[in-house]
Amino acid sequence: MTQQTETITDFPSEIINEGKVQILVPDLKAYGVTPSNYAPSKAPVFYNPVMEFNRDLSVLTFQTYQRIIDHEINICEPLTSQGIRGIRYAAEVDAVNKVLLSDISTRACHLAQHNIKLNNLEDKIILKHSDANRTLANHASPKKRFDIIDIDPFGTPIPYLDSAFRALKNRGLLATTATDLAPLCGVHAKACLRKYGGKPLRSEYCHEIAIRLLCGSMATIAAKKDIGIQILFSHSTDHYIRAYAQISYGAKKADDSIKTMGYILHCFNCMHREITHQPFDCSTCPECGAKMDYTGPLWTGPITNTEFIEQLIIQNQKTIFTKNNTKITKRLALISAESPMPPTYYVIDKLSGKLNLPAPANQTFIDALHKAGYQAVPTHFNPRGIKTNASAMIMHKILKELTATTQP
Repeated sequence: MTQQTETITDFPSEIINEGKVQILVPDLKAYGVTPSNYAPSKAPVFYNPVMEFNRDLSVLTFQTYQRIIDHEINICEPLTSQGIRGIRYAAEVDAVNKVLLSDISTRACHLAQHNIKLNNLEDKIILKHSDANRTLANHASPKKRFDIIDIDPFGTPIPYLDSAFRALKNRGLLATTATDLAPLCGVHAKACLRKYGGKPLRSEYCHEIAIRLLCGSMATIAAKKDIGIQILFSHSTDHYIRAYAQISYGAKKADDSIKTMGYILHCFNCMHREITHQPFDCSTCPECGAKMDYTGPLWTGPITNTEFIEQLIIQNQKTIFTKNNTKITKRLALISAESPMPPTYYVIDKLSGKLNLPAPANQTFIDALHKAGYQAVPTHFNPRGIKTNASAMIMHKILKELTATTQP
């Protein structure tokens, strides 16, 4: 439900309802775009309705984190635009003391200030007209630091991570979004290497690689400040990836994070893949002898904490997001099941295509893996993907057996 208004802004706008708040946003229909093809340059102030699912999950994650640490929290969102994300945090996350919002755009700040007043949150929200890095740098001293910082840019979050780590309290939470999936998924490999410090790989599990490259960058940047990280939760959705990292002060914690950095070796012939932390010779595959490729350095550790995801699911049962409740419940169930599984996933159609065999249904193949004594679960990364501890060659064997039993 929306309400048209042009009295506050000098551009077409409307009031939308999301979560527990009302927000005045640009009327995207006036710019001839739909949410699915929205570009930030089309409207005078950035607003993307597709990211409501992202914002719902962020609210849920911050609610869960706050209940775990069990004290009042201060949140910073230094790229706020019209303010919808930070305003929702102030209205929907328990025990929020202050939320600091900032944006470099005068128009965005004008709109955000109106939205803060619209929701009667002037006592909880501070708004600054400032560059994101300057906002964070001004809160780097110990008594000014935040419990949560949310970096949600259009593109890469990398330019803001150094300042963000400086402005976080010990045991604080850093949330980051990356929408530049073309570099992270290997379409623009040189750009990925420049920004994220690792080589990407155009493979069927490139979206997991993208998260691991982002988390690896976070770990490397944090370690320079003697800060370690633990990835509590991450997901790949639509056109973006999202990761939540809890930090810990100390050189030992930083060393532990760096030990988690490594490489994934990949064979495009038989689809074998393996993790290595040492300098390597990736010339031949140990399974089929073909030339191997690699991706990294990247984060090879867990990209979701099993205990945290359990708490997230419990919190979700207490929280109602009218539009996305079913989607969130299904997504969390998938991520919970796959969180203890080994890195990377397989896409059944890709496996079958390699062998020139018909692709079985997901559950049929998963059941066959279980029957053979292996673990296997669906993955949220791809509707035809599975995570398993079976090797590629074992899966080749099982696929052939399945085909033999189903053929007349």
